[in-house]
Amino acid sequence: MDIDRRADVTYRRATPEDHDDVVAFTSDTWADRDGSDYIPRIYHDWIETEDEYDEQFTCVAAVDGTVVSIAQTVLLSEREAWCQGMRTHPDYRGVGIGLELTHEMWDWAREQGATVARNMVFSWNVMGLGHSRGVGFAPETEFRWLEPEPDADAEGPLGVTDDPNAAWSYWTDCGARDHLAGLGLAMDESWSVVELTPQLFERAADETALAAVTSGDGTRGVTYRVRDYEREDDDGESYHMAEYGVAAWDDIDAARTLVAAIRRDAADIGADRIRVLIPETVDYVSDGSLLRSGISDEPDFVMAADLTADYRENHG
Repeated sequence: MDIDRRADVTYRRATPEDHDDVVAFTSDTWADRDGSDYIPRIYHDWIETEDEYDEQFTCVAAVDGTVVSIAQTVLLSEREAWCQGMRTHPDYRGVGIGLELTHEMWDWAREQGATVARNMVFSWNVMGLGHSRGVGFAPETEFRWLEPEPDADAEGPLGVTDDPNAAWSYWTDCGARDHLAGLGLAMDESWSVVELTPQLFERAADETALAAVTSGDGTRGVTYRVRDYEREDDDGESYHMAEYGVAAWDDIDAARTLVAAIRRDAADIGADRIRVLIPETVDYVSDGSLLRSGISDEPDFVMAADLTADYRENHG
C-alpha cells in the first residue's frame, strides 16, 4: 500500500465519533479462534473525559479521515504506563502506522512522568508478539492462571494471616517475585500488571482480601484479591468471577493452604469462578495440577519498554 510512514497519517486522541470506524476493523480480530475482540464492546467506556486527560490516552491513527488503528495507555503509578488494545486495520499493517501510534502513546506517558510502559500478549497471538517486539517492547515475564473452585469449607495444613507486613516480607524474598519481575495484577485496571508495593498489600487487606501463609518456619506464601465482577459466558449465562493478583508459595503444604484460603474467600463473596495469577514455571504449574486446582491451557506474556531510552531513534 502506497502510504508514507507518517506524512499521510493523522494521530490524535480518540473521540466517540470514531466508534464505527474502530468497530469495522476490530470485530473479527480473533475470528480464527472463535473469540470476539473486547474493543467494540467497551469502546465508549474507553473514551476519556477531559478531566481524565492526565490519567489515560486513547490514541487513533486516521488516513483521509478514516480511523485505521487504535491503542490506549493508562498510568498505573507515577512511573508505570500500561498499553492495551493495540489494533490496526489489516489493510494498513506493515507500513509503520502501528509503530508510530505506539510511540505517540509512549510520548504521552513519558510527558506524564512514566519511565516504563508494559503490555500483555496472549502466547498464541504470534502477530501481536511480533508487533510488540517490532515497536520496542522487550520480553519481561510470563504467567498462567490457576482456576480452583470456590469452597467455603476448604482447609489447609498451615495457618493464614491478613497482616500486610508479613505478606510484604515474604514477597520481597520469594522466587515468584524474581520470576514475575515484581509484578502482580493492578487493582484499578483490569488485565494489567503493576509493580507490587507494601501500599498495595495494605490496600488489599483493607478493601478486598490478603492472605499470607504462616508456620513455625515463618511466612511461606501470599496472595491478594484485586476484584470480583459479573460476566457472561459464550452461552449468555452470567457468572461471578473472583480475581487474585498473584499466588506465591514455598512448597506444596503452603500451596495447599493458600489455595484453600482463596477458595474460602471466593465462596464468601459468592463467586462462581476463580482466576489467580501464578508464575509460568514447572514448579508452580505442576503444584497447581497436583492440587487439582485447574490450570489455564496457555500462558500469557508481559512485555516492557524503557521510556528513558531513545525509542524513536532505535525503532523509528
